Amino acid sequence: MRRLILSVLSLLAACHLSGQEYDLVIVGGNPGGITAAIAAAREGKDCVILERTEHIGGLPVNGLGATDIGTRGATTGLFERFVQTNKAYYIDKYGAESQQVRDCSDGYHFEPHVAALTFDRMIGEAGPGKITVLTMRQFDSEPRYVAMENGRIRSIRILNRDTGEEETYSGRMFLDATYEGDLGAAAGVPYRLGREGADEYGEPCAGRIYRWWKHGPDEAGTTYQGDNAIQSYNYRVCLTTDPAKSVAVQKPENYDREEFASLVDDVLTGRNTDIRFKSVTAEQMEANRQKILAGGRTAIPGDVWGMAKISSIVRLPNSKTDANNQHLALISTDLPEENWPWPTAGWDWRDKFAQRLRDYTLGLLWFVQNDEALPEHFREACLKYGLAADEYQDNGNFPRQVYVREGRRLEGVYFFTANDALPVSDGKRPPINGQSITASHYALDSHAVRKREPGRVHLDGFFSHPSAVYTVPYGVMVPKAVDNLLFPVPVSGSHVGFSTLRMEPCWMALGEAAGTAAALAIDNEVTVRDVPVAALQEKLLDNGATLIYFRDLKNTDPDFAKVQRLALKGYFPEWNARLDTPIDEATAKLWKELSKKKIKSDGTLTKREALRILE
Repeated sequence: MRRLILSVLSLLAACHLSGQEYDLVIVGGNPGGITAAIAAAREGKDCVILERTEHIGGLPVNGLGATDIGTRGATTGLFERFVQTNKAYYIDKYGAESQQVRDCSDGYHFEPHVAALTFDRMIGEAGPGKITVLTMRQFDSEPRYVAMENGRIRSIRILNRDTGEEETYSGRMFLDATYEGDLGAAAGVPYRLGREGADEYGEPCAGRIYRWWKHGPDEAGTTYQGDNAIQSYNYRVCLTTDPAKSVAVQKPENYDREEFASLVDDVLTGRNTDIRFKSVTAEQMEANRQKILAGGRTAIPGDVWGMAKISSIVRLPNSKTDANNQHLALISTDLPEENWPWPTAGWDWRDKFAQRLRDYTLGLLWFVQNDEALPEHFREACLKYGLAADEYQDNGNFPRQVYVREGRRLEGVYFFTANDALPVSDGKRPPINGQSITASHYALDSHAVRKREPGRVHLDGFFSHPSAVYTVPYGVMVPKAVDNLLFPVPVSGSHVGFSTLRMEPCWMALGEAAGTAAALAIDNEVTVRDVPVAALQEKLLDNGATLIYFRDLKNTDPDFAKVQRLALKGYFPEWNARLDTPIDEATAKLWKELSKKKIKSDGTLTKREALRILE
C-alpha cells in the first residue's frame, strides 16, 4: 500500500511539474545543461533539466575523470568552480597533504562519484526552487514532439520512462544540451553530419586521413575527401589497481574472440601507430616476438605493455584510472563504424548499440586478461586492473553512458572551423572574435571512423593537430531561424572545428553563457539572435569567466575585466598583457589609433595606468 501511495504521489508531482511553464527548459543533464541552469538561476530564472537517464552529469560522472583541456586557466567561470569544488572535496575528506589531493591534480582529475557530488553541490548553491532536475525523461527527436509558433518553441513532449506517460513542458526559452543535437533537429535547425573535405574550408586533417600518431605525417589512403563517417565512441571505464576495491571483469554473454584475435600478433611484434614504428623492420618485430615468448617485455619504439596496450591509463585519486581508448593501438576501446547511425537514430537503436559497446568493451578487457594465446606475463600485467567496486554500483560497476564524441552539429549564425583555433602566424594568437563568450583550448582531435584495415598505418580518421588558446563566439550556439533556442553542446562547426570545441570544459563554459543569454533574452524581450552580446560578456566577466586568455593575467586581477574588454577590441594582441611595464612606442601607436586618445610612450606610464585613460 505504501509503495502504491508513493507511486501515485510521484505521478501527481510529475503531472504538476510538466504542466507549468518554466523560464528555461533544458533537454540534457550533461555539464553544459547543468551550467546553463546554474547561470540562468543566477539571473533569477526558474529552469527544468530533463535528463533521459537516472543520473545527471554526463561524461565526467561516467568515467571522464581526466579533464580534457590544453591550457589550464584558459577556461574559467563555472568550469573553474567545478574543478575547485573537486579539489575541496579531496582536501576536506583526506587532508591537504594527502595522496588523494596530489592525485586530483588541483581538481582536474577526479573519481566519477566525486564529479556527481560536485554537480549536486553546484546546483544546490544556485538556491532553492530555481532548478528542477527531472531524470528518466526522454525526448525523441521528431518534429511532432515540438510545438512551434511563429518561429518559437512553445512546448515539447517528453516520455516519462518511469511511468510510461507523456509529459508536456512549456517554456519561454529552450536549450539543447544533448550530445546528439536532438532538440534542435526536431525544431528544424539544419545540421551537419560526417566530415567536410579539405577543399571546403582549407582545414588540416579534414576528410579521409591515415596519419601516424601523433602529428603525422599522412600516409597511403589519405584523400582528404569528405564523407558521412562519424568518429567512434567508447566507454571511459573506471578501473582500479586496489585489490580491496576491485571487481574482476567477467566474460560477457555475447563474447566474440575473433574481434580481438589480431591483438596477439600486435603484442608479440610490438606493432603500434607511433611515428617511430615507421622505421621498425620485419627482423626487429620477429626478434621482439622471440624476446616476449622467452619472458621479456617489448622493446619496439612506441610500444606499451599490459593494460596500456589497449587502453590509455590516467591516474585518478584512490588508485583509480580514467581508461580511455589507446591511440597507439589498432584495436582498443573505441568501436568505429558501428556507431555511425547514432546521431540520428532513435533511442531503441541507441540502447542496443550501448549494450553492444558494453559487451565489446568487457570482452576486450576479458581477452587481454585471460586469453591463453597471449603471453602469461602480459596477461598478469593486465590482471592488475579491475572495475572499481564503489563506482556505478547500480550498473555492474560499469559506466552508464556512452561517450558520444560527436553527433549532429547544428548550424548556427557562426560556423566554427579549424581556422578559428589556429595561430594566424608562428607565435601569434588565433583570430580574436569580438563576440567571444569563452576562451578554450584543446588540440584539433578526432578518433577513428573505421576499423582496422590491412596495410594502413593507423585507423582512418585519427588525428591530433596542435592549436592555440582561442576565442569562441556567441553565434556558435545560436540558430538562424528559431527565436528562443540555444544549443551550447551540439554547436555549429565543421568536423575539424568541432573536434576542439567538443571538450567538457568548453561545453561547460558555453552552457554558462547560454543560460545567461537566455535570461537576457527574456529580460530584454528579444530573440536569441538579438541578445546584446556586450551585456552578455559583462555578466560573464562579473562571474569570473575568461573571454580571451593571457598567460600573465588571472581573473583575480582587479583590472582583468577591463583588459578582457579592450583585448577583444584589439588592444592586447599578444599572449602577455604586461600591465605593469611602461608603454612602448608600438603599443602607444596602436592604442591611439583604436581609442583616438593621446597615449604617452615616454616611460612614465604603465599599461595598467593607461587603462584609466582608455575606459
